Amino acid sequence: MIDEITDYLFGLKMTIVSGVFLLIAVIFMIFNIQTPFYLNPAWATVIISGIPMLLLATTRLIREKWISSALLIAIAMIASLLIGEIFAAGEVAWIMALGALLEDWTVERAKKGLKNLIDLTPQTGRRIINGKEEVIQVDEIKIGDILRILPGESVPVDGEIITGTTSLDQSIMTGESLPIDKEVGDEVFCGTINLYGAIDIKATSLGENSSLQKLIDLVKAADEKQAPTQRIADKWATWLVPVALLIAIAAWLITGNIERGVTVLIVFCPCALILATPTAIMAAIGQATKYGVLIKSGEALETLGSLNTLVFDKTGTLTYGNLEVSDVIPLSEDLTDMDLLKITASCEKLSEHPLARAVVKNAKESNIDIEEPEEFKMYPGKGVECRNSYGHVYAGNSKFLLDNNICVDVDTQLDKLKNEGKASILVALNGKVIGLIGLSDVIREDSKQMIERLHDLNVETILLTGDNTKTANYFASQVGIKKVYGNLLPEEKLTWIEKLKKEDKKVCMIGDGVNDAPALKAADVSVAMGSIGSDVAIEAADIALLGDDIGKIPYLKKLSNSTLFTIKANITISMAINALAIICSVLGLLNPVTGAIVHNAGSCLVVLNAALLYDRHFDDSIKKVDLKNSEHTHYHFHNDGEHTHSHEGIKILDEIHTKNGIKHMHAHKHKL
Repeated sequence: MIDEITDYLFGLKMTIVSGVFLLIAVIFMIFNIQTPFYLNPAWATVIISGIPMLLLATTRLIREKWISSALLIAIAMIASLLIGEIFAAGEVAWIMALGALLEDWTVERAKKGLKNLIDLTPQTGRRIINGKEEVIQVDEIKIGDILRILPGESVPVDGEIITGTTSLDQSIMTGESLPIDKEVGDEVFCGTINLYGAIDIKATSLGENSSLQKLIDLVKAADEKQAPTQRIADKWATWLVPVALLIAIAAWLITGNIERGVTVLIVFCPCALILATPTAIMAAIGQATKYGVLIKSGEALETLGSLNTLVFDKTGTLTYGNLEVSDVIPLSEDLTDMDLLKITASCEKLSEHPLARAVVKNAKESNIDIEEPEEFKMYPGKGVECRNSYGHVYAGNSKFLLDNNICVDVDTQLDKLKNEGKASILVALNGKVIGLIGLSDVIREDSKQMIERLHDLNVETILLTGDNTKTANYFASQVGIKKVYGNLLPEEKLTWIEKLKKEDKKVCMIGDGVNDAPALKAADVSVAMGSIGSDVAIEAADIALLGDDIGKIPYLKKLSNSTLFTIKANITISMAINALAIICSVLGLLNPVTGAIVHNAGSCLVVLNAALLYDRHFDDSIKKVDLKNSEHTHYHFHNDGEHTHSHEGIKILDEIHTKNGIKHMHAHKHKL
């Protein structure tokens, strides 16, 4: 009950009402309007802002054995009331309420990310008993059960493939940009998506032991490790309260004037100190928002200034996460690049595999007239075959060609593409390999420059990714990152973050996928890609880059450094003003009313200094983002194709559901 009353009276509406009454009291003082003692407008401020502050101080002192800054302000308020200085009592109470309100705004965090992650957990599965198929709840599945996963469905539990081949989207677990080919004997993870062929699996782990549930548990555990920000004034209150009381009592006893003692208590109140941090952080958060960066936590902004290690995910962070044709390698002198691309695009035209789509897209962009294939066949996890005007065409991996008695003697070219972190499609015509198509994720143009600027700021950079080590090393070398760790599952990324923190490093993690969420939560501060990043990653992170402009990372570092400097300057200013005001109070140069005015002036000075952060320019390489005119994309995807209506903008909502065995995804992007 007490907490509810305190929260209500310290809320925005009541703080505004309290401030209005205090303003009326000021007007009465300026125009010398006399009112009875009990009708002074400042009484309303004392009741609205003072009572919850008194309750807060008492609760902390009795329940938590905590001497907080609220206790000192409560003492000053009561002392002012005892000598009849209602305005002074109301003023210190209202400044305290305002400071608490500002700081609460800066430390609010979104809590929806964990719910979104839990929503990804499949609810049903197809169990096979005596050749018959039945749809059951996941809770009913037992270890050893045989489950059938159709194209487009999520894997309901961890298991091992016993029948069929396919490709799985494992990005939820590993963040890998490419689907992973799977065959009999391979392991599959709960929550991953079956893209193509139907497979039967044997359940190997259930419920709390599944890989997805472990991921959820990791996010929960990491979230619980985040300690709340403690107000700086409260940290100092342990010695502020007794010092203030000693000086006030000494001033009263030595001068024989109780007003001097009360004035000392009023000017000693750490209101400017309370405002020093939240006002600077609010200004910095507003500054960042203008440039398309959402900072959820003032604590994160403060931490950024002291970080010395920045950890990156690869796919969707340093790269765009989109596959593109990077190499067209004909193996015959009679065959041009265009010929090879045309033959391959014709064979891949009806395939839904991401590699096939990238080839067809590249052919269309090259204005190639793609021929309709005949006798088209797709082999999930292997490749495709067809007939066209050129002859009998096979396109797929080396095992696929070998299974069709085609000699594959292109190890040199394959190794070169693999060492460069690229996927490859082998193309055979009429029983002979005629070329290779290399495909790669695309590095963001500003990634290398961003890494160089971070190194100039003495920040160490590290790459943690679910991609294979060769791919990771290649991309890291392209952008200038020296330390690289590949083939990592979510828990392994989390382990690395915790290991770095144990080495007394301040760690910032940057990622975009669901698999990054535990590491994002565990890092000292975390940044998510706001447009392409998963909702879970965005809400697990402390900061979101709305335009996916990774070049803003150095800007964030500079902004944080400046914010820390402003906070320290504000604290110095507030302490200096308090010290000077205390001396003037002891000497009788200030009375409770003028002391309250000086006290208020110090608070205003701190706020004005913090406000200068809002318009300061930190980086010539970044531009403001017009959020009001940003439009958002609407995607619709299902297992018989993809339809996209696209505008520039920011992804703010994903909806994923399965109906009748078909996976549907909707990403709605709205104009703000």
